[in-house]
Parts: sequence; C-alpha cells; structure tokens
Amino acid sequence: MIAQTLSSLPCLWRKPAGAGTLLIDHQASVDAAGFESRVRRSVAWLREQGIGPGDRVGVWLVNRIEWLALLFALARIGATLVAINTRYRSSELAYILERSDARLLVMQLDFRGIDFPAVLAGVDGERLSALERIAVVDAGGDLPASLLGRPTLAFDAFDRADADLAGDAGPGDPDAVTVLYTTSGTTRGPKLVMHTQRSLAVHASHVARDHGLNAPGAGLLGALPLCGTFGLTAVLAAMAGGAPTVLVDAIEAPRLAALLREHALTHAYGSDEMFRRLREVAPGDRPFPAARIFGYAAFLPGSAEFARASWDAGIPLLGLYGSSEVQALFSVQRSGGSPEERAEGGGYPAVPGTEVRIRDIGTGELAAPGVVGEIEIRAPGNFVGYLGDPDATAAAVGPDGFFRSGDLGRLREDGSFVYLTRGGDAIRLGGFLVNPAEIEDALGTLDGVRDAAVIAVEIAGRQRCVAFMATAPGAVLSEDGVIAAAKQRMAGFKVPARVWFIDALPVTVSANGAKVQRAKLRQMALERLGQSPTAT
Repeated sequence: MIAQTLSSLPCLWRKPAGAGTLLIDHQASVDAAGFESRVRRSVAWLREQGIGPGDRVGVWLVNRIEWLALLFALARIGATLVAINTRYRSSELAYILERSDARLLVMQLDFRGIDFPAVLAGVDGERLSALERIAVVDAGGDLPASLLGRPTLAFDAFDRADADLAGDAGPGDPDAVTVLYTTSGTTRGPKLVMHTQRSLAVHASHVARDHGLNAPGAGLLGALPLCGTFGLTAVLAAMAGGAPTVLVDAIEAPRLAALLREHALTHAYGSDEMFRRLREVAPGDRPFPAARIFGYAAFLPGSAEFARASWDAGIPLLGLYGSSEVQALFSVQRSGGSPEERAEGGGYPAVPGTEVRIRDIGTGELAAPGVVGEIEIRAPGNFVGYLGDPDATAAAVGPDGFFRSGDLGRLREDGSFVYLTRGGDAIRLGGFLVNPAEIEDALGTLDGVRDAAVIAVEIAGRQRCVAFMATAPGAVLSEDGVIAAAKQRMAGFKVPARVWFIDALPVTVSANGAKVQRAKLRQMALERLGQSPTAT
C-alpha cells in the first residue's frame, strides 16, 4: 500500500516497535514507537498554542528529531510547516515570515556561531502582523522573556508524559498543504512552494522502493538540511522504507565519513562538492564498504569525470534530478548503466505513472529523444502551487498539469531522460539554487552602488559567488567593506567571495530592454582569477 499521509508512513516500517532504530540525532536515538510518542506530544503542545487547520508555523532549526516531529504533528492538525534555512539572515527571515503569515516561530538560540536572536533582532517586527509568539528549543535557563516584541515560551513537548495526552489527532487531511519550501524567484524574494501530505507521502513511498531504502540493512546519512527538499525527501523515503537515518546538523567531511563507517550506512545524497570533500578525507578503494546508492546533484565542473573515478574506487555515485516543485530524488540513474550514463543528471523517475517530456525551445513542439529542450513533468509528487502567487503558478504549470521546469535536458530512447543545466540565470551556491537578483538587490542597497551583478565561478573547488559593481560618482567603496556589509544582509553562502569595481556592467540592448551579459562577466571573472575561460 502506498501511503497517502505522513502518519501512514509507519505502516511501511518493517520492524516492530522497539526492534530497531528509526532516527539518530546529536541528542537521542528513537525507534518507531518513540518517534510516534514525540509526534503525539507535539500535537498536544501545538494545540495548546492555538494552532489549528490552515495555520502556519515557521521552523528555524538545524537537523534534529524535533524538526520531523513538528512536521508530522502539523500534518495531523492540518497546519503547515514553513521551512526556514538556519543560514538565513535578517532580511531573508523577515521575508519568509511575512510572506507565509506564520503565527508561531520555533527556533533555537545558537548553533556553531549562529546567534539566532541577533539575526531575529534585525527583523522589523511591525511587518509580521500574523506572528504571535516564539518558541525556543533547548532554552534551559536562558529563555528570554521576549523576542522581536513577542512573548516567548519553551518548546517542551518532549518532556510530557504520554498518559497526559488527550486522544489521537488522526492522520489529517491528505490534501492539506503540509510544507512550504523556498525556491528562487524572479522577484526580490524567493517563492514559497506548497506541498500536501499526499504529494510528500506518495513520493517518499515510491522513492523508498525505487532506491532500495526498504531493503534489509539499508540506512541513510541525513546530511542535507531538512529545510530543503533534498534533505527532507531523503529522510521521509528512509522512514517509508523502514531504514534508520542518522541526522547530521552540519556538513563536515571527516564527521560524515566516520558516521558512514560507524553505522554501515548504505545511502547518502548530496552535492558533488560534498562527495568531493568526502573523497578527500577517505582516499583509497572502497572507503565505505556498505555503500549502495550515493546520489549526487552536479553543480561543479568536472562532476562526470569525478563520478566515473569514484566508481573505480568502489563509491557508487549516481546522477539525480529534482527540484522543490517536483521534489528531490525525482529520478536517479541506474547502477547497471554505462559509466557515462551513471554520471549524468536525470535518470529514471521513481514514481510509476510519471510523465517527462521535452519541449523544443526553438519550435515550441514536443521533442524526439536526443533533442535538447525544456524539461516538463507531470507526476503525483508535483507541488500544488506557489503560495499567494497565482500568476507564477499559472506560468509554471500548464493547463494539462505539466510543470515547466525551465531546465534543459533530453530524452533517451528507453524513456529515461538526461538533465543538462538549469535554465535562466539561477546559480547554485552552498547546495541551494539562488536567484542572482536576491543578492544583487541586497548589494544595491549599499551607499554609492549604482549597479551590481553576480555570477558563480569555481574557487578552490567550490562554486562561489563573485560580484561586479558600478559605483556612483565620488563613491568610495572597498572590496572588504562590501563583503563585510554583505555578511550582515544575507546567508553566508550568498556572500561574494570577490568584488570587482567597473565603470559599467556589460549589457545587451534589445527591444525588450537591456540585459546584463553574464557570460561576459564570467569571462572577466575567470581572467581576474587567473583561470582559463575554458577551464570550467
């Protein structure tokens, strides 16, 4: 049976309660029964805060069991979890809270140098008319009386006794919006992608079967942030398959390598950059003997060659495809394919009945296998729209229900597909897809900046943002000053690694206006970095 709600995922767990671990984080290890207890306690706690059907709750936490318990609890109530990246800064946090109309924010006070209250202090609380209170995890005796002018309380749901709980909430409405992801938009802020219980549960159930997370001995390294579809989809699929998950709150290669070996984990998902770092700390042949599927998304140049070399060393890297709209792990390549096929993005969709087609950009007609065009997808796991943005939803989803991804790819003769590149100007930074306009708008608020444009280039083996800026007459700006100011305005992975000042941005003028020549900027950046334009 394929689950239709998150609460029906436990029906797929192979092991009886108490017979095996389900989740491990830095504080606890729980089996299925222990997790169910934490979910029920969270339901009771949320109800005490007045959270009901249709309400939205922001969750601003690193990977931990509380994050997942809140997701399952909100689903049973019929409310929505607003997934907030812990690396967001004040302006980004304010935008998400305001746009989502979150009534409650659940957060922590600090994590490895991130001062959450300090970030929150930079938010204009007057803009957040819906936000009523703020709950803090692991506050201890440090719980402030208020944050952002709102009363605070401790998230103490896990401290309750099951005997004090009043009845089961039931599974909740399968078609209620359960999670909001952020994704890069064409305007200043990101769009909020809506997924229902049904889309999450159905997709996770099929991924579990397709990827073998329901096989004996399977186990997942939950390294990616739960606030994004890449991280959450993998964990939900492991739960659907009954495979234990080790949740990781920070991506540090030596620690990841140790966990993979210690727990004999068979599955891991991440960016090519993450796997490159793992390879650096785990050289030699078969460094992870239990590995079955290490699925990767290619964001760096040379990823295909790296993947092929990894297979030679016994590391089973397989190309993937996914997005917030169709969910991560949408498709994966087959381990029995050729080295070239295994390394490519795309692959075979996990969910039966999924339709993938390619539309020729030049003619607008559907393309035959081998012809490059825009990837369009219709699947049970597709999103139900962008919150509060019907125009963007209509532009992304055709009348026939196909999602227009904006990504380029081609079909293979056997019905699988190959993903080639992201469409538009979106760039991948720190494992997240980012609209350059988000960074450019923030840089444009600095005194003396006339125009700013950013691109991504490889620096020291990582994709990093670099900026070109044209300044107003008489303005005095420095590279160090701009970078320092950017750190106060945006998440660290968006902060430019280099800043160059030029007289004017190169543009192409057409009947539709002037468009920045990003290819030209990329060439200029590589020249300044002493790299060959053909090296990447």
